[in-house]
Amino acid sequence: MSGASRHYVLAAGGTGGHLIPAFALAAELERRGHHVALITDERGAKLPGKPSFLVSHVLPAGRIGKNPLHWPRGIGAILEGKRMALRLFESFQPSAVIGFGGYPAFPALWAATSAKIPSVIHEQNAVLGRVNRFLAGRVDAIATSYREVERLKPRHLAKTHLVGNPVRAEVLALREQPFPAFSADGLLRVLVTGGSQGASVLSDVVPDGLAMLPPALRSRLQVTQQCRPEDIEAVRARYAAHDIPAELGTYFEDMATRLADAHLFIGRAGASTVAELTAVGRPAILVPLPIATDDHQAFNTGEIAAAGGARMIRQDRFTPSELAKQIQAIAMNPETLATAAHAAWNCGYPNAASDLADLVEGFGGTPLMDVIRVASEVEASSQEQLA
Repeated sequence: MSGASRHYVLAAGGTGGHLIPAFALAAELERRGHHVALITDERGAKLPGKPSFLVSHVLPAGRIGKNPLHWPRGIGAILEGKRMALRLFESFQPSAVIGFGGYPAFPALWAATSAKIPSVIHEQNAVLGRVNRFLAGRVDAIATSYREVERLKPRHLAKTHLVGNPVRAEVLALREQPFPAFSADGLLRVLVTGGSQGASVLSDVVPDGLAMLPPALRSRLQVTQQCRPEDIEAVRARYAAHDIPAELGTYFEDMATRLADAHLFIGRAGASTVAELTAVGRPAILVPLPIATDDHQAFNTGEIAAAGGARMIRQDRFTPSELAKQIQAIAMNPETLATAAHAAWNCGYPNAASDLADLVEGFGGTPLMDVIRVASEVEASSQEQLA
């Protein structure tokens, strides 16, 4: 519990990438004794995992696309969303409004800045998203998940704070558990997912790539793979033909448990995926979504790949032979795999939800965050002197 109870409004688009960190912040603020409300769209209001105490308010999510014929409708929806947000603010009286990107966040943050309510935006990706780019000059603080963020203007660095990307509590709880035992003759458990709907390219490439591994490694495989419903039977037949044991599903509710058991992850490089891999410390082979806006998934792999915790393969080079080559490089030797796991773990930000809550409670460039920053610098300097 920290001081007097306050009210906060969180605003986020309706995808898991925007809402998972919003839910994590909501839980932390509620734990501190504050009241929290959520602004999102119809998808977001129904997303699994929303805390029971969090009341959702659905606002119109207008878009200004490339076709000018659609602009009047988009602008009308944004203006209506802004009016609805202002009415909510009048009754709820928030101390601050926090945006997590996505179109539904825009009218809420626009309303907050016009009403002189303190505002913060959080960017999950290594590239500042379109809505956050538009709002960056208007808000009081910008929270980032990576040390280097593309499309973030130098003039906004003074109000930028590195906090990391909050992850689900059940995933964060795995951070202090050791990497699963892996020996030269033990099972190699591989987890393959392509986001909430799976990814056809993973279904096409991964079974054949695993089949190309040397027999000594291939015979020890145990695979869990999430597939699209239309792909699952073909993938099952491929694994059976290769005599590789695989559990397939279109959705796994216990993904945190499966991640805890995995030795190697293969999948996309969405912000939440990378945050969870680094929170838990799992080596990965990442295949960025090629149509992701501003190629942000490729940038998301930069930090973990540079540290040695993951390998990135562009989709146009993601072939069975390339996958087999990269798996051998990371998993043939138990020591190499454990080293990669530790490198991924070192890239994690386990205090992301708490640090973001500290920032929010202070409404921007706060004395508390300055104390944290200075203390970290003093500690680092002391360690250097002792070395």
